[in-house]
Amino acid sequence: MSCVAHPVVHLELHTGDLPGACAAYAQVCGWRSNPVATAGGPYLTLELGERFGGGIVECGTARPMWLPYVQVSDIGVATARAREVGATVLLAPREGPAGWRAVLSVPAGGEIAFWQAKAWVP
Repeated sequence: MSCVAHPVVHLELHTGDLPGACAAYAQVCGWRSNPVATAGGPYLTLELGERFGGGIVECGTARPMWLPYVQVSDIGVATARAREVGATVLLAPREGPAGWRAVLSVPAGGEIAFWQAKAWVP
């Protein structure tokens, strides 16, 4: 699987201090955030650029970490392939309102998420 063929489309910060992280990145990078209601708890979207999404999620992480979301055409196939080459699936493909996501840990490369958007129907 080539990284060029699968671009990063979303960058998500996992932190135990949502207000602190939001304030810091607003001051340092000028990133504006907007709250979004989710079943999982507090979440803020980040305005990172015109073609690149972002967010901040508050959770019980031991230390803040960034999780890149990589666009894939078939989340099941991509997740199976990652498992075949040694990745650990931390979150199996899960459907949400806008698409499917899976989170993996790559032994030599940290954590990464796969993203497959749902087809948009006008």
